[in-house]
Amino acid sequence: MGHRRRGSVSARYSDAGELLADDRAHVWHPYASATDPLPVFPVASASGVRLRLADGRELIDGMSSWWAAIHGYAHPVLDQAVRAQLDDMAHVMFGGLTHAPAVTLARTLVEITPSPLTKVFFCDSGSVAVEIAIKMALQYARGRGRPERTKLLTVRRGYHGDTSGAMAVCDPDTGMHHLFTGLLPRHLFAEAPQPDFGEPCEDEHVAGIARLLDEHRHEIAAVICEPIVQGAGAMRFYAAGWLARLRELCDAHGILLIADEIATGFGRSGELFGCDHAGISPDIMCVGKAMTGGYLSMAATLCTDEVADGVCASEAGVFMHGPTFMGNPLAAAVANASIDLLLSGPWRSRVGDLQTWLADGLAPARALAGVVNVRTLGAIGVIETREPVDLRVIQPLLVDLGVWVRPFGRLVYAMPPYVMTRPDVAALTAAMVEAVAHTVR
Repeated sequence: MGHRRRGSVSARYSDAGELLADDRAHVWHPYASATDPLPVFPVASASGVRLRLADGRELIDGMSSWWAAIHGYAHPVLDQAVRAQLDDMAHVMFGGLTHAPAVTLARTLVEITPSPLTKVFFCDSGSVAVEIAIKMALQYARGRGRPERTKLLTVRRGYHGDTSGAMAVCDPDTGMHHLFTGLLPRHLFAEAPQPDFGEPCEDEHVAGIARLLDEHRHEIAAVICEPIVQGAGAMRFYAAGWLARLRELCDAHGILLIADEIATGFGRSGELFGCDHAGISPDIMCVGKAMTGGYLSMAATLCTDEVADGVCASEAGVFMHGPTFMGNPLAAAVANASIDLLLSGPWRSRVGDLQTWLADGLAPARALAGVVNVRTLGAIGVIETREPVDLRVIQPLLVDLGVWVRPFGRLVYAMPPYVMTRPDVAALTAAMVEAVAHTVR
């Protein structure tokens, strides 16, 4: 068979119609059919909190590009960080080599995450960070002479990623990965955390997970959960007291606690990390998404000295993992700039303002017949509908209303960049309410 290359691979499309035709013919988008694809909208550029489409329309971005672009787009500080790093090197392998951007980032992460997390293992995506956390927990158990501890305990309505190990700890029934149940390891699932955020946690709220921990303590290597915010699985906000009780239960049974902070890290929930709401520290923590401000894919798994010592006491003597692009200098450099930019600014008050504005703007949705709940926490605003929304109908309507929001299931939600202004939030929330009013019954 001959190759079918035509022209320069760097040539720009001069016509959006040709781009869309090639997209439909060759590109498989996330959570979409290859044979009956959903409509897509060509983006020509992005700046601030706006996406400019190829047809000239501008959309207020309510998604921060899946919660990562917390500073908006084309930020001069982050742009400069990438340009400056390019003058030195774009990439170098991390096996046997090291460099200042990665070491600086590791030191910073240790400084800003809960003590006593001290070791940082870099990788290239949130799902892989979860895989690494799971492998750490299992190898730690072997290193501490407990090889029978091969299971994880987690909660329903959770989501931890799309790779196999991560899928195995997503909700097996209502999650996105039930098709692969037969291929995945079988773990233990407690009921979703209760009560809601801001409410007190009583004994009955942790009775179920306490019972599972007690009954299976000899086979559980770790508990994994999303602190305070259950993200892509539910967009639920639960009580900080529940997380604090979970930490106590894990300690009582000598079981590791893994905090998946991929979505909640770097201020999204109103605290720098979700664990901070409960004043607890996990044994292993996963971070990603907003770490680079949405510029490049990078994540990290942090652990305590105790976990690191246990892992390295196993028969391998080393941790058995090593991503090709681990510690990528470009990503590390822009992550350093993004974290500095976040911490040097009034991020807490900005996120607090966003919570107020989102709550005010989404409040009218409570009166809509097809809506069962409206909730906000930090820079997260959610309209939950009684029935799943039709993406083919509501997505083009949202675009016509001038906003970019990507609903899923029964959730029409926003996670805007922290730099969004009040008028833009008002426009964003008004469009969300109007779109739900016209498409949900």
